[in-house]
Amino acid sequence: MKTIKGNIVDVVNKEIFKGEIYFTNKIEKIVRKNVDENQFILPGFVNAHVHIESSMLCPSEFSKQVVKHGTVAVVTDPHEIANVLGVKGINFMINDAENGPVKVFFGAPSCVPATSFETSGCTINSDEIKRLLSKKEIYFLSEMMNFPGVIFNDTEVNAKLKLAKYFNKPIDGHAPGLKGKDLKKYVSSGISADHECFDISEALEKIKLGMKIQIREGSAAKNFEALYPLIDSHPDMVMFCTDDSHPDDLINGHINLIAKKAFAKKLNYFNILRACSYNPVKHYNLPVGLLQTNDPADFVVANNKFFSHIISVYINGDDKLNNVSSFKSALSPNNFNTSFINKKDISFKNNGNFCNVISVLDGELITKRERLNYTEVFEKDDKLKSGFNKIVVKNRYNKSAKPIIGIVKNFNIKTGAIASTIAHDSHNIISIGASDKEIIKAINMVIKTKGGISACNNNLSEILPLEIAGLMTSKNGNWVAKKYKSISDFAKTKLGSTLHAPFMTMSFLALLVIPELKIGDKGLFDIRTLQFVNLFEN
Repeated sequence: MKTIKGNIVDVVNKEIFKGEIYFTNKIEKIVRKNVDENQFILPGFVNAHVHIESSMLCPSEFSKQVVKHGTVAVVTDPHEIANVLGVKGINFMINDAENGPVKVFFGAPSCVPATSFETSGCTINSDEIKRLLSKKEIYFLSEMMNFPGVIFNDTEVNAKLKLAKYFNKPIDGHAPGLKGKDLKKYVSSGISADHECFDISEALEKIKLGMKIQIREGSAAKNFEALYPLIDSHPDMVMFCTDDSHPDDLINGHINLIAKKAFAKKLNYFNILRACSYNPVKHYNLPVGLLQTNDPADFVVANNKFFSHIISVYINGDDKLNNVSSFKSALSPNNFNTSFINKKDISFKNNGNFCNVISVLDGELITKRERLNYTEVFEKDDKLKSGFNKIVVKNRYNKSAKPIIGIVKNFNIKTGAIASTIAHDSHNIISIGASDKEIIKAINMVIKTKGGISACNNNLSEILPLEIAGLMTSKNGNWVAKKYKSISDFAKTKLGSTLHAPFMTMSFLALLVIPELKIGDKGLFDIRTLQFVNLFEN
């Protein structure tokens, strides 16, 4: 039996006391006594909603990175890889996660594909959802993005919701901006958590109906500043999550960074800790310890109660911070069947006086649809004006499919182009650039490697290959972070993009379930009307 002593932080009873903990793989006994150790023993952080794939690291490598920041568990939706590889991809994630230090709790992806208005690599129907939810490794039904399907009683959507209730597993939501009677219908279906609130009024309406709010602070979408008052006003109804974090952000911090933001606001200490431990553990019924007798021995040892310096991270009684075993995945499952493109494939064919333009908002997943006069967008020689770029989506699953072309505003690439096979949620190829030549080059670079992110400008180019489903790599997390940062900086310093996270922002321009105007492999799509729109119109 092992022992550790210090200041014990009890989030269940909301108190801090000196004592000694006796543990094996679980907490055997806690003794209150006046010990001379000044270190603090605290519950580990739990990420209430994350897509591991967005880190570009396979689960085992992701796990090795987040444990450094005091994370002991993550609740993850594997719908990114599921859109590419289906159940085969989910099984890869589950098996690979077992080789990492952190506890990883998977959901059954509810929306694969996210909509019927794009082409994904696989479909997961209600029969497969039933098989997934019956597994002990699956803890919940992942985010229900198809909110129109819920509201209008889609048969397949209802079947998936009923299955989650049958297996007594929570249902995650995904309903940005949904309010009023539609929200009531959505929540009454059993959906109990949401990570897509952009303002506090939306969050309060959802809380009033019984939903838990996951306060998100990721690489692209950052909602902490808008939502942090909820931590003290509704402490039992909030959790912390990152949703999507790119590797260069991940190596610098995880849930600990959100907690530190909350500490800086001088919010109630135990409300903060509960948002990143107790609340997600209870909501998802996770076998994660909260420093109670007979709990799994999951805890963090730090120099003070604010986690300023993490000394050890114990998971099931073992110090995973200082004893992380090395593992490299031997598998690289993928689904890639497309052809190289040329100039003819992406040329504009103007047939109208107006343009439907995707207007980007830095730091947000939502976009605006702007219907602009042709002369506001194009020069007299039919070249795009400054502030506008061409955006291209190429189907990665069908060689014969033609690319879709659009116009994006506020990306501000002045020269060169970027491309990626990370394009939520179907993960077709997406590219934005200042010239057709560079767009073609950037796209063909990721086609050649069967997945990755690229940037190019004249004779300069960089690429990060992503051999696992075109989404992830098994390479060392520090190397991936350095490489990703180099390519991201390339996009900003050499190409001129003014966005904080250009690749992350670009990847969400293909997400057809978030307002307003997005682009998929079948065309420009307005989520408000649920209809395709033409690029040019009269």
